[in-house]
Amino acid sequence: MNPSAPLPEDSQEPAREPGFSTLKRFLPYLWPRNAPELRARLVVAMIMVALAKAITLMMPFAYKAAIDAMSGSASEGVLVIVALVVAYAGARFGGVLFDNLRNAIFEAVGQDASRRLAVDVFGHLHRLSLRFHLERKTGALTRIVERGTKSIDTMLYFLLFNIAPTFLELGAVGVIFWLKFGPGLVMATLVMVVAYVVFTRQVTEWRVSLRQGWTEDDQRATQRAVDSLLNYETIKYFNAEARETRRYGDAAARLAHSTTRIETSLAWLNIGQSLITNLLMAGAMAYTVWGWSEGRLTPGDLVLVNTLLAQLFRPLDMLGWVYREIRQGLVDMAAMFRLIDTVPEIADVVDASPLQVTGGEIRFEDVRFAYEPRREILKGVSFTVPAGTRTAIVGPSGAGKSTIARILYRFYDISAGHVRIDGQDIRDVTQSSLRSAIGIVPQDTVLFNETIGYNIGYGRENASDAEIEAAARAAQIGPFIDSLPDGYATKVGERGLKLSGGEKQRVAIARTLLKNPPILILDEATSALDSATEAGIQEALEMAEKGRTTLIIAHRLSTIVDADQILVMEAGRIVERGRHSELLAAGGAYAELWALQASEELQSPALDAAQSALA
Repeated sequence: MNPSAPLPEDSQEPAREPGFSTLKRFLPYLWPRNAPELRARLVVAMIMVALAKAITLMMPFAYKAAIDAMSGSASEGVLVIVALVVAYAGARFGGVLFDNLRNAIFEAVGQDASRRLAVDVFGHLHRLSLRFHLERKTGALTRIVERGTKSIDTMLYFLLFNIAPTFLELGAVGVIFWLKFGPGLVMATLVMVVAYVVFTRQVTEWRVSLRQGWTEDDQRATQRAVDSLLNYETIKYFNAEARETRRYGDAAARLAHSTTRIETSLAWLNIGQSLITNLLMAGAMAYTVWGWSEGRLTPGDLVLVNTLLAQLFRPLDMLGWVYREIRQGLVDMAAMFRLIDTVPEIADVVDASPLQVTGGEIRFEDVRFAYEPRREILKGVSFTVPAGTRTAIVGPSGAGKSTIARILYRFYDISAGHVRIDGQDIRDVTQSSLRSAIGIVPQDTVLFNETIGYNIGYGRENASDAEIEAAARAAQIGPFIDSLPDGYATKVGERGLKLSGGEKQRVAIARTLLKNPPILILDEATSALDSATEAGIQEALEMAEKGRTTLIIAHRLSTIVDADQILVMEAGRIVERGRHSELLAAGGAYAELWALQASEELQSPALDAAQSALA
């Protein structure tokens, strides 16, 4: 194995416990290059945080002064007292004002960071190999991206506008207590805050482990729901509605149990936090009353201590929830970063150049390939498809026919040999240029849940309506589309389920014609169709093949009798090659397949007639 080659996706190291290194990876998204406006917004938002906190710390002093003034004669200093009360109310409003201005200014920064990270992850997912996507659940991937993206805004809000200001306020309160009440109250406050933080961290770590289990249960329930809905027809075919409901019910029950454990643990967290904070509040206020009894403190000092601690406890009371959300956000972000860190199995070489197609000749030279090391699929396959000719590949299921198409598209890299197009090894050219040169009509055509026009136009970006309609006519689906009430704006449904098999195949042919590639692959494009539909599709395919190098992976031999070359595969090897007449005359594997299919086609009408007679 080449040590410099990229690791396959499923060989990544086990995931480590997410920490603040995960958050550090996100910081460049928060402070983007070439975006001075967003950077300025972040700076202004942090200034707003400082101003809001300063005003919040001023409020208790205005409140204290008003109380102390009211302790004297009722006729003295009424205007001063009113002014202090107004100042207190104004400070409260100022705190709210700066907090909301901060949110409004920062929102664009958070949303832009979330958008860019989500786009990076989405783009990376499309760069990963076919193997990665075949081995992963689509529902689970979308949930990872969704949760990771949503966690970003929450984490930024808590870290920048909750955790940091709380520690700033704690320091300021410590200074005030030291100057006004002495070191005793400061030490008591610090001890209680440390106890609060330690208790909250320990309990929240336990709750995070519960949360991770809940996340797995939630993903399992989502996967089952998505898989079940995507396979709606299969479920109906096998009358399995009750079975699917039961399976989903089991997953939902596990999710409900996990949710109950999380909510119960939250109750214990709140009880412990409340006990610690109220012990500190009671002790601090008792100390202030004692100082008042000795004449050292005023009634306003009692209000000052009460208000400062109440303001400090307000964010501290949320610390458990905030810490849990941050930890969970780190878990969600780490899962998303693991997707980004997944090394694509198929990657362009450093000096890859665009594929230059001069004729479209395809050459396989002693190609060997295995999906897994213990089971080799292709065992030294060699053949040439001359430019502008039609080559068909036939053979039993599992012979390796469709694997050849996947290798030609470079969905997988071969373990030995070479695959060349016009003399260029496909591993030395860019994947984008390679796939741009190849068009395919697959056996199972999957369409987007969009309009027919959109699905045909997907073959070439920015294609005009006239070009889309011309491709539809060439694929012999134009009259059908014109007969629909909404025409090209007709929605095809999830995976194209509103269309028949033949209609979907024609859409696939039209899409490929619009792409106009020099190389065409027909991967058993008519094997799932009835004979009447197949005849119409064959005419459209013949139109698509004109002037192109065509590789046909065939199931029905009657569709490839006029191929320039027929390759017969068995167990990963080419056992025969030649034209139709030559292979029949040889009396080998191809002749046996031809005789078998001819026998089946003869038996089918007789069977239909017998069934009609019995009916």
